[in-house]
Formats: sequence, C-alpha cells, structure tokens
Amino acid sequence: MILKASQRGGSRQLATHLLKTEENEHVDIHEIRGFMASALDGALHEAYAMSRNTRCSKFLFSVSLNPPEAEYVPTDVFENTLDRIEKKLNLDNQPRVVVFHEKEGRRHAHCVWSRINTDEMKAVHLSHYKNKLMDISKQLYLENDWDMPKGFIDKNLKSPLNFTRQEWQQALRTDQNPKVIKATLQRELLYL
Repeated sequence: MILKASQRGGSRQLATHLLKTEENEHVDIHEIRGFMASALDGALHEAYAMSRNTRCSKFLFSVSLNPPEAEYVPTDVFENTLDRIEKKLNLDNQPRVVVFHEKEGRRHAHCVWSRINTDEMKAVHLSHYKNKLMDISKQLYLENDWDMPKGFIDKNLKSPLNFTRQEWQQALRTDQNPKVIKATLQRELLYL
C-alpha cells in the first residue's frame, strides 16, 4: 500500500477535497474521532481553531492510503494500518477523520489527524515521517503478499513516469491526463 503524507494547514480546502464527489464515485466518511463536531468540515475547522492557540501553521497531518491497483483491501486492513501509523508517529489518541473514496472501481482512504496536543497546547513533532511510513508500506506489501513496486526494492528502479501531486493536479485543472503528459515528455527527452 502506498502511503503519501503531508503536514499542512488549509482545513477548509482539505475538507472540500475529501468530500468532493466529482472526482470520486463514492465518498464515505468512515470515522470522526476526538472532535466535538460530528461533520467532517466542522472537525477540521475545530483543528484549525485549536491551532490558533499555538504557533503551528501546519496543524494537520494528512495521509492517503493507496492499495495496489488489482487488490481489494478490506476495511480492517486500512484500520490496522492507521493504528500502526499512529503508534509509529506518536499520534495515539489525537483527533482524526477517516474518509474512503472509490474512484474508477479502486477504493482508497484518507486520514487526517490534528497535530495539536490539547493537554500541552503544542503540535506533535513528526520527525522522519516519510521514512517511517515507507517502512510500514513495505511491511504491508510483504504481509499481504502483494507485488512490491520496483522503486521500493531499489530507488534507482523507480518509474520515470511517476509524477508529483502538483503535476497531477495541474494536469487535472487543464483537463489533461497526467500520465500521457509525463510519457510524452519522457519520449521527447530521449530524442534530445
């Protein structure tokens, strides 16, 4: 399972993205935990309000959980993965929301934690979170007997057609397929 994460602000934009039905066939708010609000946008705004009592501008930690294309992953595997992430990153008992999206028949999940520890009124420090998430991701591939991406085995084998989130979003805004754009650019580089 590919785990992509970021520390961020922008609670309203994130709530809008998570609830967006134009890009997703199904949106299921699976869990809202630790917030007073019972709606997703209210919960994320609550995290913003708590951050106002600190100097933290990136008060949210957002993770997307993307299983291999050909695999159906049961809800309990997603939940177990979220528990692992919480333990590894010291996010235990932090407020969180979990949303499932289904897009073109593929189910994936998003989890957003508030980083603000309300007892201490400071943000949970997330050192080396990308490396820690990579470790969890590799374990999931091995435990579930999924074909591990070559880039996980050796970084030099990473696909040159991979694109950043920014490239993906820019292509979508212009109604283009990001994979086609990247492949075209790669082909042109070969001829230079």
